Amino acid sequence: MKTKRYCYSCDLKDDPQLIAEYKEYHAEGNARPAITKSIKDAGIVDMQIFLTGNRMFMIMEVDETFDAQRKAEMDANNPDVQEWEQLMWKYQQSLPWAKNGEKWIELERIFKL
Repeated sequence: MKTKRYCYSCDLKDDPQLIAEYKEYHAEGNARPAITKSIKDAGIVDMQIFLTGNRMFMIMEVDETFDAQRKAEMDANNPDVQEWEQLMWKYQQSLPWAKNGEKWIELERIFKL
């Protein structure tokens, strides 16, 4: 199976308590089954989120079935995902250069060894 990697970034609100709560939601064993199912159903085979300060970086490995537009449509029509996104917005904030309504921004790769 051939995979492709996508990398995204988003900020958390710069509040230690909110950051701690966000990390707890994402701790091993705490993921909501409906959310992980929606991720896998979209063709995402691995997803990891890294944090430094209040800036997050998400790395996704996707298979050949993944389509970002299809994923957005699936999420828009999934009440569990919409509830999750609304909850997470309590903790997240857009990057300063994000367009209106944009949350996770795809990163541009500028170097590869």
